[in-house]
Amino acid sequence: MPHSIPSSSAFAPCRPDASVVRLEWRPSRWFAVALLLLGLLAAFSVLHCEMPRGFAVPLALAAVFRGTWLARSYIRLPVHHLAWPMEGELLVDDERVSDASLHWRGPLAFLAWSDAHGARRRLAWWPDTLPRAARRELRLAAGAAPNAPSIASMAP
Repeated sequence: MPHSIPSSSAFAPCRPDASVVRLEWRPSRWFAVALLLLGLLAAFSVLHCEMPRGFAVPLALAAVFRGTWLARSYIRLPVHHLAWPMEGELLVDDERVSDASLHWRGPLAFLAWSDAHGARRRLAWWPDTLPRAARRELRLAAGAAPNAPSIASMAP
């Protein structure tokens, strides 16, 4: 039809497998900035306490360097790819994981699991790394998981 209206691109394309939530975890810039600020605030507090200057200045420099090192090492962490089927076990970097649990603290999401070697692993999503739509999908996938903890919605 030559006079038809072109379809809108405002809608997301259909995914081939809508029963699997695919997410990407990457380091949060907000958290890296918070680590830098904590190092600077630690240096400021050491310099403005009753400690002798001979001890305070090296300790303040150490706090700044440690905060910078922590932020730099955090921001260089590798990106993790997660696939959470609505029915099945969580896949992290294409490896099945067991005992996965997802906890929420406001807009922050915390995922903990045991890897193939039995080591406990953890990831945290900050609001700058998990958009609202992906947050909603993650809530739905975690709630539909077979090993999801059942929490009563009302008091007895």
